[in-house]
Amino acid sequence: MPTVLQSVRSVVSPLTRTRLFRWCAPRVLPPIERVIAAVSGGRVQLSALLVPSLVLHTTGAKSGEPRDSALMYTPDGHGRAIVAGTSFARDRHPGWTYNLIAHPDAAITVRGRRMPVRASRIADDERDAAWARIEAQWPGYRAYERESGRVVRLFRLQPVADLRHESM
Repeated sequence: MPTVLQSVRSVVSPLTRTRLFRWCAPRVLPPIERVIAAVSGGRVQLSALLVPSLVLHTTGAKSGEPRDSALMYTPDGHGRAIVAGTSFARDRHPGWTYNLIAHPDAAITVRGRRMPVRASRIADDERDAAWARIEAQWPGYRAYERESGRVVRLFRLQPVADLRHESM
């Protein structure tokens, strides 16, 4: 039996793939997310009401300046997060993906807790499995990739503490 959250997602998900949403969301959601984050001390995100969300803290690929991006993430089942550079089906990759390629050591904030992570691109042979996991959480999300006309960059964010334990 579906949960209330799954039912809400199944109703809201198709709306997020409309042209109106894809036009409005990149303009409206980031400022709203910044206000909510400021008021809540980073503990609350609007998007987190429907899906697991984080703030990705990167270093600008060209500028070297700190950059923050509020993103949906999908747990990979092994303590890591998967993030997809969908950019609301725009034809260009979002800036944060260039930042992670140039500087894979980053940080994330989840529910007010900041932790260092290392980003790695998800290999071509793992993409379908990653998309299946993402779409189990948010039905139809891969449509953004098809509608954008580009191959969306997928990243796995692994907490740095986990990397230390693996090398022991």
